[in-house]
Amino acid sequence: MKLNKSQADAYFRKPTPDATGLLIYGSDPTRVSPKRKHVIKNLIGENGEQELRLTRFTSAELRADPSLLRDATKTISFFPGPRVVLVEEAIDSAFSAIEAAVAAWEPNDAQIIVTAGQLKATSRLRKLFEGHKNARAIALYDDAPSLAELQSMLATAELRNVDRDAMSALAQFSGDLGPGDFQQLLTKIATYKIGDDRSLSITDVAACAPSSIDATLEDAVNAVAEARHQDIDSILRRLEAQGTTGVALCIGIMRHFRTLYAAAADPKGAATGITRVRPPVFGPLRNRMLRQCQNWGVYKLERAIAQITEVDLQLRSPNQNAPAMALVERLLIRLSMLAKRQ
Repeated sequence: MKLNKSQADAYFRKPTPDATGLLIYGSDPTRVSPKRKHVIKNLIGENGEQELRLTRFTSAELRADPSLLRDATKTISFFPGPRVVLVEEAIDSAFSAIEAAVAAWEPNDAQIIVTAGQLKATSRLRKLFEGHKNARAIALYDDAPSLAELQSMLATAELRNVDRDAMSALAQFSGDLGPGDFQQLLTKIATYKIGDDRSLSITDVAACAPSSIDATLEDAVNAVAEARHQDIDSILRRLEAQGTTGVALCIGIMRHFRTLYAAAADPKGAATGITRVRPPVFGPLRNRMLRQCQNWGVYKLERAIAQITEVDLQLRSPNQNAPAMALVERLLIRLSMLAKRQ
């Protein structure tokens, strides 16, 4: 059974204790590892590993002896309670052992949890877990945590009293930083606030935050497409500091808006159009771009492309004297305001 993002979030919080197994996969190990730890803790408790109710295997061990995994699922621990058998960073060579253990699994056996890197839709491991009625498969993409996930992370770090500006800043950091770096930031803030009962403020966050965070072209494009004009200035300042040029920004923005226009102008609607764009987009990015083009519509996207073209020509003109980033910033703010219009 394949779980979507909202189902996955709920499952990580409260996993099914009598499930056959769970596959967690994704391209970023720093996203997979915390989820794996969280779900195992919720299955066997804080002391599960000390009570020998968690058994770990690598792909190399299973390749050498494929029966190890099946036998471990049926081995009873000296301590009572649910049991888990974990296969970390599974690769093709471990598939036969995993397949045999899943096929032989019976009620009261240990739950089989497998982690892996990015898997194609044709992956045998994905098909095994997605097609099994008592097993789950969860894909972790490189998108920012949801508000519910962010609140859960703050609660875990014992940061419960967070004012609005601080929450907005932390949401920005959660998207800009990798999961490991963001967790380190929360730990640093929690340490900084020890003995301070006042609410967490933007000043507290700024005191602990990294001195600089790289911005990407996608940050600027999405801020515009989602009408987040208040974020444009800070993103552009970081891009400029990284050496991004106004022309490069215009090219990236034009590419994004042409993709949105191609989807929105499809005769069968944007939902069909977004599946036909080239190069293709997948996963959360497809859903995000679909929401954007549905919000803009064909008419506003045509106006946006015309405005981007005008500024691009200005930037490339030999007679252009105005600062390039100032022209681009004004363009992006105009576009973000256009997105809000009905």
